[in-house]
Amino acid sequence: MKAVVLQRTGGPEVLEWHPDWPTPEPGPGEVRVQARAIGVGRPDVLVRSGRYKWMPPLPAIPGSELAGTVDALGDGVQGLAVGDPVLVSARELSVRGGGYAEYQCAPAEAVFRLPPALPFVDAVSLPNVQLALALLAAAGGAGDARAVLVTGAAGGVAAALTQVARAAGLKVVGTARTAARREQALAQGCDAVLDPTAPDLADRVRALTGGRGVDRAFDAIGGRTIIDALHALAPLGTLVSYNVVAGPPSQDVFQVLRELLGRSLALRVFSMHTLDADRPRRRALMDEAIALMAAGRVRAPQATVMPLAEVQQAHRLIDAGEAAGKLVLVP
Repeated sequence: MKAVVLQRTGGPEVLEWHPDWPTPEPGPGEVRVQARAIGVGRPDVLVRSGRYKWMPPLPAIPGSELAGTVDALGDGVQGLAVGDPVLVSARELSVRGGGYAEYQCAPAEAVFRLPPALPFVDAVSLPNVQLALALLAAAGGAGDARAVLVTGAAGGVAAALTQVARAAGLKVVGTARTAARREQALAQGCDAVLDPTAPDLADRVRALTGGRGVDRAFDAIGGRTIIDALHALAPLGTLVSYNVVAGPPSQDVFQVLRELLGRSLALRVFSMHTLDADRPRRRALMDEAIALMAAGRVRAPQATVMPLAEVQQAHRLIDAGEAAGKLVLVP
């Protein structure tokens, strides 16, 4: 089978293309899935570079999300049949990886059955929708909130956050650094998208929310953006930080919170790995994500589709910050 193998960590060049890697056979209780679409995300970059806290043992086939059809059944498998459309998410596996391949074996109880009408290219965005639902819950849910701020709004997770927030009836203000990415974020559902490099981001957010600010803010950028997002919060607002691509802020965050004491703000640092030991809750979030997408209440972002053999180029796009929407590989 076609596969990408990681023997050592480093830049995109360490992703080795193997057109004739051995095809796996499903063991008892497992299914083999033939890939039709393979998602590429930032966790894959962390694995490739050796910076992931949950690294698979090397050598390994990286890749966290794969959608396709059941190709073979191991002994004892019930409830699934050859030809069924399914999603394999590494969040359900003992090892984070295995998706950059033409075929992947996984426990039958780990895969998610997909609605037949859901395109495979869209399905590999479902883990982002699952994460977005978890992030919204971590911020306190929609509740009586009116508006949210999503920074870096053209990215894959941010696009899912935008969709989930809109489905919950919330106004979404996004940020993006270039005109092209601001257009992409608007197309993904943001009500307004601001340039975060221009002065007084918080004032501009308040101007869009009747002077009140946003009730929830979600940030994966870090740096100065965290400080700006805190200032953009309404009273009793919550900021959820789920990555720090630009590094931590140089300012004392606690001091900023104290300076804004009259608003009683909250800051939460969130990782989906919090749910590693909570299988029922984790799978319920994915089931909700599938239902939202199947009903058309959440749509997958525009995908950039590339051959699996071009995996190095896909990672270069992510490294350069040039990947908008969702990067998808096909065998």
